[in-house]
Amino acid sequence: MSCGERAAGAGWLLALLTLAAARAAAVLLQGSGYAGLLVAINPQVPEDAKLLANIKEMITEASFYLFNATQRRVYFQNIKILIPATWKANNYMKPKHESYEKAEIIVAAPYWKHGDDPYTLQYGECGNMGKYIHFTPNFLVNDYLIDVYGSRGRVFVHEWAHLRWGVFDEYNNEKPFYITGQNQVKVTRCASDLTGLYVCEKKSCTEGNCVINQLSGLFKEGCAFIPERTQTAKSSIMYMQSLSSVVEFCNENNHNREAPNLQNRMCDYRSTWDVIISSMDFNNTLPRTDTSLPPPPTFSLLQKRDRVICLVLDVSHSMNGEDRINRLRQAAELYLLQVVEDNSYVGIVTFNNEGEIRSQLCQIVNKDIRKQLASYLPTAAPSGGTNICVGLQLGFQVIKKQDGNIYGSEIILLTAGEDSGIIECFSNVINSGSIIHAIALGPSAAKEVEQLAHETGGLTFFASDRLDSNDLIDGFSAISSGSGDTFSHSIQIESAGERTESYKQFSRTVTIDSTVGKDTFFVVTWQSAEPPKITLLVPSGKNYTNKDFEVNTVLQVARLQIPGIAEVGEWTYALMNTHLSPQILTMTVTSRAANSTIPAITVKAHISSDRNEYPRAMVVYAQVSQGLSPILGANVTAIIKPETGYPIILELLDNGAGSDIVKNDGVYSRYIYSFSENGRYNLKVHVQRTNKTVRPHPTVPWSHSMYIPGYIENGKIQMNPPRPSVISNEDIQTRVGGFSRTASGGSFIISAVPTRLYTDVFPPCKIIDLHARTANDDIILSWTASGDDLDQGQAASYEIRTSESPLELRNNFDKTMLVNTSDLTPQHAGSKEIFVFKPEAFATENITIIYVAVRAIDKASLHSDVSNIAQAVKFVPPMDYLTDNIEYSVSRIVLLGFGLLTAVCLITSATICALKKRKKVFITETATNLL
Repeated sequence: MSCGERAAGAGWLLALLTLAAARAAAVLLQGSGYAGLLVAINPQVPEDAKLLANIKEMITEASFYLFNATQRRVYFQNIKILIPATWKANNYMKPKHESYEKAEIIVAAPYWKHGDDPYTLQYGECGNMGKYIHFTPNFLVNDYLIDVYGSRGRVFVHEWAHLRWGVFDEYNNEKPFYITGQNQVKVTRCASDLTGLYVCEKKSCTEGNCVINQLSGLFKEGCAFIPERTQTAKSSIMYMQSLSSVVEFCNENNHNREAPNLQNRMCDYRSTWDVIISSMDFNNTLPRTDTSLPPPPTFSLLQKRDRVICLVLDVSHSMNGEDRINRLRQAAELYLLQVVEDNSYVGIVTFNNEGEIRSQLCQIVNKDIRKQLASYLPTAAPSGGTNICVGLQLGFQVIKKQDGNIYGSEIILLTAGEDSGIIECFSNVINSGSIIHAIALGPSAAKEVEQLAHETGGLTFFASDRLDSNDLIDGFSAISSGSGDTFSHSIQIESAGERTESYKQFSRTVTIDSTVGKDTFFVVTWQSAEPPKITLLVPSGKNYTNKDFEVNTVLQVARLQIPGIAEVGEWTYALMNTHLSPQILTMTVTSRAANSTIPAITVKAHISSDRNEYPRAMVVYAQVSQGLSPILGANVTAIIKPETGYPIILELLDNGAGSDIVKNDGVYSRYIYSFSENGRYNLKVHVQRTNKTVRPHPTVPWSHSMYIPGYIENGKIQMNPPRPSVISNEDIQTRVGGFSRTASGGSFIISAVPTRLYTDVFPPCKIIDLHARTANDDIILSWTASGDDLDQGQAASYEIRTSESPLELRNNFDKTMLVNTSDLTPQHAGSKEIFVFKPEAFATENITIIYVAVRAIDKASLHSDVSNIAQAVKFVPPMDYLTDNIEYSVSRIVLLGFGLLTAVCLITSATICALKKRKKVFITETATNLL
């Protein structure tokens, strides 16, 4: 391939470099149609033609439903479905940059035995895009679930609103009912004009009816709202899209601001339609004025067969010094021997002014092939200039020999040099269909390589010249296939290094857990002529020493592969520096899943933006999971290293405060805002958890479709099967062992950092977990403390205000009623705050609901955004909830009981027996009038 045409001018590259990374939003809105939506099927899903047909049918239905729901604005234009390599070949198209890990929609079985709720992984703020939508194969092929969730196309639009526009659900499983300002019990929902019945499903309803708790004023557990199947209400899609009449999102005219749902909490009481219409999608998208419908979406079926990779390695003069060429060999050898998956095709190219093919593609089918490829890594002293285009051109040439096609191939580009000529091949590389993973070594590496990676869907890494960082090995270790087949992926257990004095030792403990242990390697590197004294203590008491390791004194690497499956438990290593001078010693441990059916615990780390300008803050994320289930209670530490300065160390939290929007979802996060210099930064996370017995915590994701308990149809109640439990009885208490993980989160670039001492520009972060409850005439508030700067440090004071209107707090916070907080001193960020006060309104006025908000203020008098608005409800018994009911179409509420009312038992005894057996039932409407 030629390095081709020169750009028209330098402005072309400048414009190109300012583009946002496409990886975060691969779906493009072209006119009114969404193009490029990627659906990916997990390799563990068995081949099923019905699954493909139903995916197409679902999205086709969703397209027309979405078009009407957005008032004739948008629809789905073309869809790509990525077929796993485990399915038989069928002349499918070859993917370019598409992969399972980049898909907006994934089809995969849940890790837990039960649970077909469609959901969206959504851990950003209101209005932010989510990560992906997850459908299970069971949801897509079994039609009985349509009664539970509604038609698949409608469910798709519900989840699309989570994913694309960052809105939240309008129901609340934890608080299904609430008390209105008129002292009535209502269903948590939007809009409020849906009709139905309160039905008692569980034995807790001792009187046979939905019973009011005299302390809370709400129904006791077991009461459910059963909607009429035939409705006139048109909204809302984010509440109950399963109803045929529902075709709209809640808007300002019918939005229920009293409901204690996530949409109100996360979006400051804005309606879902208000959030959606504020999206960038609708900046220039007007409703279509003609009466025609959009065309149905088109579908492309893609399948990637073999993984094809070429290492394109810099051997120019820029690789001189800082032991760079040897470090390159150490890292690339580890990749070839331990990381790259079996059956992959791998080639090697080097470049300076000119390129050299070191190895044509070889398929990795055994250890000998891996060693043979490693022997082709460069050894000669670096020399010559840096011509990245020549290296990429040769890499494409090597790849083409596989089947004449570059699509879907990968290049791992490592360079340490500047190259002004890279602009000559930019366009060709981006359009080649190959994915470029870029590793920048040292501070002088070409600044354009990151953009090549972003535009082709590749990963970016930065390795500084700090020898104790292990960054180069970490970067290579993080480049996996992206196929979704985590069982074949190499997992980094440990990556650590330390400057060790003469005759001192570097010692640490790592934990091998039961989910890993296959192909476990311990790799030691050093700087002197002879290796350090190595001791590795196994949990059972066995010792490994130097004689057990394969030692390469030229490359300064010692490697030990543990035979079979590594023992579960704590492994302790000690590296003794026997050299007369201090030197850097490092240890890297990698492994793979021990079992082909049990997913390994994995860590995925990333930063909220690949490029940023000071003083905008960023968020560091680390997702810790086993399959699709979150891992809770881990200690997660992020290390952010600049090109030359000291690293930044942050403890990441999953506490539902600060940057962490969702508590206990396995996504740990923290703000990062203080940078010492401009340039590249490297992100790495360490994750550990000690041995302990815990109850399983398979949290139901926030952004999921509601499980409908039943419907009223033609005057009869038709119950759906009870929602399956996600934990079986034998799993009530499970031994969860300790584990260790290390993962690279790639690199990012910071600019506009001031060179002199700067003033405080960072306010405390917004409080997002404010909760209010009442006790007599008191309001008890609780929240997580914010900091002096975002979520770090300690704020100076709090400002708490109340109002009878949530909109007044949102829009005119400074003009609402101020609460005396003179005796409230903020605690350190992350601490739990509790504050009790007595509102005058409860004592002197006929008011039962008060809204409360808080903001934190720091020492520089900078204040946070106003918190989420909490609702405090004062229950005033006896309630008037039976006199004015709009939950049911008649002018009175009907409470239908099961099991204990004699009249009902006589008429429907057979039905009750069927309910106990968890079968679908039809009950003749026998209303018990409680008026």
